[in-house]
Amino acid sequence: MPVGTIRISSRKSALALWQANHIAALLSALPERPQTELVLIETSGDRNQTDSLQQFGGTGVFTKEVQRAVLDGRADLAVHSLKDLPTVSAEGLTLGCIPDRASRYDALLLPSGSAPLTDLSELPVGSRIGTGSPRRCAQLWHHRPDLNILEIRGNVDTRLRKLDEGHFDAIILAEAGLIRLGLAARISLRLAPPVFFPAVSQGALGLECRTDDDHCQNLIRQLSCKETTFQALAERSLLRTLRAGCHAPLGVWAECSQDLMTLHGVLLSIDGKTRIEAEVSCDNPSEESAETLGSELAQQLVQKGAEALLVRTTH
Repeated sequence: MPVGTIRISSRKSALALWQANHIAALLSALPERPQTELVLIETSGDRNQTDSLQQFGGTGVFTKEVQRAVLDGRADLAVHSLKDLPTVSAEGLTLGCIPDRASRYDALLLPSGSAPLTDLSELPVGSRIGTGSPRRCAQLWHHRPDLNILEIRGNVDTRLRKLDEGHFDAIILAEAGLIRLGLAARISLRLAPPVFFPAVSQGALGLECRTDDDHCQNLIRQLSCKETTFQALAERSLLRTLRAGCHAPLGVWAECSQDLMTLHGVLLSIDGKTRIEAEVSCDNPSEESAETLGSELAQQLVQKGAEALLVRTTH
């Protein structure tokens, strides 16, 4: 292995490979110009493409094996979709970098050749919607309780094939992944606040390395985006303080400028019938104040009845 090579641990899916190669390209462009190579890992979440995520795994189902490759020395750096990464770092690892964030929005897709929609209300009554996310289910049912929401698993190509074969009338995916895979043209409707809130850290990447690897930490720190980092720290602090778990119907929207940061959160019952929300803000944001903001928002949601809506899973 050439001196200075950074070995990047990643899942094998097309989207994960895009993300890993994207980080490899950013690293290669640094003044140090390190060489990179990929260490590809198949996770339990990738192997099981049929069962509900809530049934066979919760937190870490897409990250633990990728992390293990760094911990045991097969790799130096792990690249994750940050929304999949537990809010408490695994022992021996540190979240060393959060790069510039892509789109946070969810997207509704219709079968190939369908005309785009301008609003959720245009979906026919009883439409079959494919998604595996309780957050998406709850928000859909809150606005359209008539919809027939069905579980869907598999990579993006598999889900698109099922949609086009007629198994669903529409599916919901993250806009960031579709753009990264060159599939933005398939988006029929962008789902955005105040109707539809994204998941914690959606669209962001998280880069983990060993806590004792100063060389790797110093390299990846150069890829950090301050605004995205503040947003992600606040959102993850909200999730951690609520102890909501990765399957909770929790949506969030963070906005950050040099002088002001605002964090808005919504929490729903699983059936979408109950929805609570709150908003907090702070001046002159920093990493510390972003963490505090997330905790403050969690406390406000608790005061409004969050405990009764939460399905506890470890996170």
